[in-house]
Formats: sequence, structure tokens, C-alpha cells
Amino acid sequence: MDLIKQYIIQCISSATNSLRLSTQKIEVVGLLRELISNSEDLESDIKKMKTITPFSTLAIRLNEIYNFLTQGQVEMGRLSERFKEHSQILIKDLNHMLDMVNPVVFSEAMDKIYVGKHITSDNEINIDFSKRRAEYNPSEDTEREKLKEKIIMDEEKDEDVFFQNYETNILKPIKPLDAVLKNLSEGNYEEQDLISFADILYRNADISDKAGFEIIANMHKIVAKALRLIKCGELKPEKYIIESMRACLIVIVAVVRGKEVDITNYLNRAEEFGGRLENIKVKENT
Repeated sequence: MDLIKQYIIQCISSATNSLRLSTQKIEVVGLLRELISNSEDLESDIKKMKTITPFSTLAIRLNEIYNFLTQGQVEMGRLSERFKEHSQILIKDLNHMLDMVNPVVFSEAMDKIYVGKHITSDNEINIDFSKRRAEYNPSEDTEREKLKEKIIMDEEKDEDVFFQNYETNILKPIKPLDAVLKNLSEGNYEEQDLISFADILYRNADISDKAGFEIIANMHKIVAKALRLIKCGELKPEKYIIESMRACLIVIVAVVRGKEVDITNYLNRAEEFGGRLENIKVKENT
């Protein structure tokens, strides 16, 4: 195995050690490690992962790490420090992915990456990740056993209840807000609606932060700030503004529901819009 794959796999392992995992999640981590280990074109496979919604945010992070290792000169003296940074930034996105998939879903999604690579005479996909294993590695089995022991011995946490209604709470205001956005460009809106939705979005952003869903939280914060800026007159509800806010909502829904569509363009548009808002301050009492 080349050094790039080893580095990325070790980052994933280090991030995993910071998470509280079920047996199924441990299996998904194992499948992810195998995918990276067995990849014949890692850069291409990571890019394809970005088009599969449950894996898109994690794939974006993996792509950043891959680019760090392959583009420019790696400072060996700081490699240990950067490894810790890379492992740390993977925690939230890895946790997000593990909350959205199980081993069967992961295997089915990964089959899509290999479309065209493993074809039978009938042009059907013939690959089963659930039965695949990399070459036997005793250290990997030991690591999995330790994780299982940690799961068994740890007490249940109150946060487990916290996640039960997460999807319902996050998605509930999206459609009504989308309707408000469609009327904004025509000036047909109530200022109180903007304030109310901004408060709801900030609250849901906080919930998402606590759940470890960084991208979902950021999308909420972007739209919430834009609503307050529109209310105080610092931002005009022009076509670009409305479309950018709706891009944020589309990302939220796609990620929460695990829609298997490419959201890269929406995510890029949303993050670019968020960057433009960074230097605009919301007036007090707004």
C-alpha cells in the first residue's frame, strides 16, 4: 500500500477513535478503509464519492487531504502536526456519514463508484463489498475488537435521545421558508417572518453543531444571516441572493435525507455566498 493511502487510512482510524460507534458503524469504517486500500485510482474514486450525497461532505475532506499529500512539498517536520489536524477535521464529517448509512447502504453506494470497472458479459455490475476483505492484518482486527469493547462497556448517553427527532425538526421549516424566499424578490413578505425564520434557523444550526453536522449547521447560519441582513436593509433580495439562499436549503434537505444526487454545484454556490456575507455585519436589534 502506498504512503498516501496509509496516511488517509490512519487519519480515518484516528478520527474513529474519537467517536462512539455501534458494531454496524465499525463495519462501515472497515469497508471505507478497504475501499481506499483497494482503490486503483484514489483521486478519481474520491471525486466520485463527492457525487453520492451521504459521502459528499466526507469526500470533500478526503480530497483536501489528498491534495495536501500530492500537490506541493510536504514539510516532514510538521507532518505529525498536520496529521493531527487532518484527523480532527474528519471527525464531524465521518460521524455524519456513519449516521446516514449502514453496511448494506454503503456497499450499494460504493458499487456506483465501480460502474464501468467491473462488468460481466451481460453488462451488469458484479461486485459485493460486503464480502470483500483486504489482506489479513492482525492490527486491524485488534483495533476493531477494542472499539467493540468500548461500545459494550460505555454507558448510554443522554445525547442518544437528542438525535431521535433531528430530521423532523430540521426539515419542518424548510418548505415554508422556501415559499417565503419565492415571494421575497417581489417584495411580498412580512419582516416578522424574516426574524422568525432566522431565529429558527440559528436554533437548528446550534442543534446541528451539537450533532456534529458542520455543513448542515453552516447552511443554516448562512440563510439566517441573509434573512437578517435583508430585514435590516443591508442586503437586497435580488435573484442571485434568493438562488444562493435556496441552494443552502437544497444542501440541507439533500444531506439530511441522504439523497443520492450530485449537490456539488449547490454546495459551492452556498459556500461562496456565505463567504460574501462574512464581512457584512447585521445591525443590532435586528
